[in-house]
Amino acid sequence: MDDRITGVMVYYYFVCRRKLWYFCHDINMENENENVMIGRILDETSYKRDDKHVNIDNVINIDFIREHKEIHEIKKSKAIEEAGIWQTKYLKQRGVTQLKAKIDYPLLRKNIVVELSAEDEEKMRGVLDDIILVKKRETVPQLEKKKICKKCAYYDLCFI
Repeated sequence: MDDRITGVMVYYYFVCRRKLWYFCHDINMENENENVMIGRILDETSYKRDDKHVNIDNVINIDFIREHKEIHEIKKSKAIEEAGIWQTKYLKQRGVTQLKAKIDYPLLRKNIVVELSAEDEEKMRGVLDDIILVKKRETVPQLEKKKICKKCAYYDLCFI
């Protein structure tokens, strides 16, 4: 298993460490999940005029970049906003520092600007170390029941 960390892994780290572990161990339940499908449709149908899915080194996938030097991440809702914020901060830390960053919520017709501070960079180092530890675990992390669990693609693995 390589030590490469993707933006999705950072996102999952803040959502649920079990979900991160499943993802890192190629256990994928998201292809059939209704919420994931809605998110994909939202991604495909929103911001059609922008150049979308900018891939950097097969590690970072930016939803789109605007001509005003802004990277944008598209999210369905603010339910797990912290995960989206840290995913976007990771993008900025990975070398897109000269660009502004926003998270767009098309269904809400809102967006937020994301900044990366020196304190955030320090916290991110710890997060990245933790992600590597989760990836290297032999067994799935302990279950943490959260409000978002019922909508998670991995719900059946955790609760049934």
